[in-house]
Amino acid sequence: MSAIELTGVTKRYGDVTALDDVSLSVAEGEIFGFLGPNGAGKSTTIDILLDFVRPTAGSATVLGHDTQADSLAVRRQVGVLPDGYHLYDRLTARQHLEFAVASKHAADDIDAVLERVGLADAADRTAGGFSKGMKQRLVLAMALVGEPDILVLDEPTTGLDPNGARRMRDIIREERDRGATVFFSSHILEQVEAVCDRVGILREGRLVAVDTIDALRGALGSEARLTLTVEPVSDAVVAAVAAVEGVSSVREDGHGQLSVACEESAKTAVLTAVEAAGARLLDFDTEEVSLEELFAAYTEDAPDAPAEGEADAPAPDDEATEVRA
Repeated sequence: MSAIELTGVTKRYGDVTALDDVSLSVAEGEIFGFLGPNGAGKSTTIDILLDFVRPTAGSATVLGHDTQADSLAVRRQVGVLPDGYHLYDRLTARQHLEFAVASKHAADDIDAVLERVGLADAADRTAGGFSKGMKQRLVLAMALVGEPDILVLDEPTTGLDPNGARRMRDIIREERDRGATVFFSSHILEQVEAVCDRVGILREGRLVAVDTIDALRGALGSEARLTLTVEPVSDAVVAAVAAVEGVSSVREDGHGQLSVACEESAKTAVLTAVEAAGARLLDFDTEEVSLEELFAAYTEDAPDAPAEGEADAPAPDDEATEVRA
């Protein structure tokens, strides 16, 4: 059984289509990242899963429960950190957790939950004096109460400092290891790449990609980038590397290094070609196309997106030459 299932979900607000025929399946025990530009429909999708908004067409289930017909059953099994939330300024962090425990008929150790999210020292302070990051951690603590089967997190690292964001990632992994499913939206791509098993990318209300990050790189024909430290660098070495099948460009930086854009399968052949051309390979480093570049490729119009390998390439100068295969 899928933890989350969307089938042909469409949501219109008058003439505006927020979601357009979205179908998606999230497996139990999966960390699933939901990506898209502002206004792409991420929060609308989450609102439909929680029955805060009804779809114009299509259906959604959570742990086998129809989100409209069985919304109470859904909410009993889901912990939520919403994008827009309200805390009671005059209540302490402890009182907020006591309310959450009572509402969920749970038996959590409140002090342990507050310790887990880094609010143990602020347990008896009122939420009205909390920073944005502290409020974010308090709402997360409330979402964790009762060991929910699914955590739905909408922009969970908003307002968190680097240590807080790191702790958030740790908690997400811990919940997955416990057996929970984690479904979260984020615009901070580094957070997504660090923890997600798979990602889905929304563009203008349509789901344009769903897969692992590695598979998305492969689907775009994304290239590896090799930086080789070679001695000596000669025209013969550059030509030999450029001639390797799968190499699209070779650039010499003038300081004993070659920058090579190539298919993943060509990396070993590139190293072999350097040595066959009579040079010594002193060092090499490899870099994959970043999630940010993938995100741009899937969410921007193709004519506006930079060609592969061109986005970071400096203009040629007296010390730099480039050979394109």
